Amino acid sequence: MRALLLLSLVCLVACRSSSGSGDDAQRMARVREQLAARDAKLVNYQLEGTQTEGDTASAGFTFAYRAPQKMRGTVSAPRARTVSWDGKHLYEQVDASRQFTTFNSQVSAQKLSAFLTEVFTPFVPDGFRAPLLLRSTKARRVTDLPQAKEAVELSMTLEGEAGAGVEVTYVLRWPALDFLAKRTRAPDGTQAEVRMEEEHCDAALGLCVPRRLSRWVGGVKQGETALSKVDLKAALPNDAFTPSAPDGYSVQTRTLVDSEAQESGPNPPAGG
Repeated sequence: MRALLLLSLVCLVACRSSSGSGDDAQRMARVREQLAARDAKLVNYQLEGTQTEGDTASAGFTFAYRAPQKMRGTVSAPRARTVSWDGKHLYEQVDASRQFTTFNSQVSAQKLSAFLTEVFTPFVPDGFRAPLLLRSTKARRVTDLPQAKEAVELSMTLEGEAGAGVEVTYVLRWPALDFLAKRTRAPDGTQAEVRMEEEHCDAALGLCVPRRLSRWVGGVKQGETALSKVDLKAALPNDAFTPSAPDGYSVQTRTLVDSEAQESGPNPPAGG
């Protein structure tokens, strides 16, 4: 599932699909415009919550974001650690080994973006970032859902090695494009779904975000993410994303380079 989130983000501006009808193209253009407008409202936010997988104990996590690209996440299990990106450097603090690492970057912009997405995606629940849409994405109007009088389904088939023909469908409330569900279908027929169970709404911003999400595979519930704190207007100074090593921690500096980006950086954290 994580691989589905590593595709490069296609432009969030109007663009036409050569295979779609005029109405389809106009609908997708409007969707992309609305997604861009929604993203522009979520410029600073903080989250706290827990993630449960199956019968395992819940793991606590936090995430902070400041536009355009400052991020900090912590996770309590399976081992406590913090990762932070301040726009220039990546930091990782592992409490069990009392290790603090600063990563300098010599990675190309495209690879760095994909790598940071892999590292921080586990901290960001669905509904807080715009879906990654392909140019071939189709939009279908849906009405009278339990969670919305009107919604839009955005469907696409992933391509290439990462996608391997997986069909992905997002269900978003119209016109705010609040997240309601994400469904996937693998070529072998396996179906999975993320469902919005509870949400937090902000009247001033004119949007809602999930407060509780459930995860299902083959109709069987696999886990849940529950947020105890959602602050969509957090005051986050720059230095909040540039940590220093705690006393007594071993300190090292490493460098990310194109040919070693995946090996030399921190592994994506579990949870979130």
